[in-house]
Amino acid sequence: MAGSPVVLGIESSCDETGAGLVRDGVLLGQAVASSMDEHARFGGVVPEIAARAHVHAMAPVVREALDRAGLTLADVGAVAVTAGPGLSGALQVGVAAAKSYAFALGVPLYGVHHLAGHVAAATLEGGPLPNPCVVLIVSGGHTSLLLVRDLARDPIVHLGDTLDDAAGECFDKVARILHLPYPGGPSIDRAARAGDAKAVRLPRPLMGRDDDPYAFSFSGLKTAAARWVEGHRATGAEPHVPDAAAALQEAVADVLTRKAVRACTDHGISTLVVVGGVAANSRVRELAERRCASAGITLRVPPLGLCTDNGAMIAAIGDLLVRSGAEPAPADLSIDPSAPLEYAALTPSAPAVRRAA
Repeated sequence: MAGSPVVLGIESSCDETGAGLVRDGVLLGQAVASSMDEHARFGGVVPEIAARAHVHAMAPVVREALDRAGLTLADVGAVAVTAGPGLSGALQVGVAAAKSYAFALGVPLYGVHHLAGHVAAATLEGGPLPNPCVVLIVSGGHTSLLLVRDLARDPIVHLGDTLDDAAGECFDKVARILHLPYPGGPSIDRAARAGDAKAVRLPRPLMGRDDDPYAFSFSGLKTAAARWVEGHRATGAEPHVPDAAAALQEAVADVLTRKAVRACTDHGISTLVVVGGVAANSRVRELAERRCASAGITLRVPPLGLCTDNGAMIAAIGDLLVRSGAEPAPADLSIDPSAPLEYAALTPSAPAVRRAA
């Protein structure tokens, strides 16, 4: 085939088994199988269940992605896989599968960082990201503001990270308190549509004059919401769930978008990229659009189907690495469940992360 090779991307860091195929920045096909329903009755992801689900789903998901792309395994010229961060057993399944495919096909293997994949998802609709850009990664386990230049080659600069709970984690915990179903993010979003965000006063963490302008903290917000709920129940009255959901969603969206837009204006950067599962939240998207428009900033957000974990984003970062001439991973590529986001590729020799002064 002409051009760059087709890259097969495999994602298995949590409860979604994803496979995607990308060539020259174009998504050719993808498929995702989720074990979410199996975890819902436990109120969160059970690592052992997730790992077993990945074992059963991996081959069918890869076949489905190939079928949707009109390709066969013989067309694959490289394999990329999430090597971290994530659940240890789940990552092991994905890496083992990727090694098997790469070895059987005689093609190079790339171990990539899960969060870099989320950033790369924004390239699948709209093309390459500007160099530089500010990226807000916001998901169940991560909330970070990043300065990104060449995603495949350059170190990723952390402007700020969450000091405790991530935004998605806050949604999950408060949803549980409100007796909303897991996962909490979509449940909060749905409930908030019938609520009044002004009906409940909730704090805006780390938004004071002396606070770190780019750091996040959602543990206190979670606690404030919990106390509001408990206060109502102590009087024998059930809280109005839509109001609580709307107020929580507004607080999270307000903090995320204010800090992200400030990072752009402070650094003279004209493009904000918002990625991760919480980027699918309707209020986060709406407020980001409005504030970016007011500040003259271009907003890039992946389509809803590419915000949550998927194989297409891993194929996208693999495609960028292949086209940049990056060295493939060694044959003994291993997982790193707590890998810091330093470079897109996860290799033992990656330099230390650079942080903004």
